[in-house]
Amino acid sequence: MATFQFDLVGPERILYSGAVDAVQLPGSEGEMTVLPGHAPVLTTLKTGVLVITESPQKGKRVLVRGGFAEINATSLTVIAERATPIEELTPAIIDADIAAAELLYDATSDYDRKIEIEGQIAQLREAKVALSF
Repeated sequence: MATFQFDLVGPERILYSGAVDAVQLPGSEGEMTVLPGHAPVLTTLKTGVLVITESPQKGKRVLVRGGFAEINATSLTVIAERATPIEELTPAIIDADIAAAELLYDATSDYDRKIEIEGQIAQLREAKVALSF
């Protein structure tokens, strides 16, 4: 199967760099799967699980919280606002993120910002369930 270059950059470190078969992204307009030969796209990311398929039956999952993805036919670069590999997550970490988002929600009177934060809270709760904590 054809591969393409994938780079995942978080604020503290490079979390992944290498050839992959596919990457599933939590795009702000919906989930999307990037494969070799993908049309050029620049998109924002929402909170969710990024799934990296290195080869059949081998991959990694990373919880991302916002960011951008630049896609072209031969590469994908994700710049994440926050990113944590699944193996480094605990229920306490996700619960703390949910609590922090709830505080932000309570602190704003901006309707659009409240809607955005509600989405983040829901996505974090879904990620917690999906990760089988």
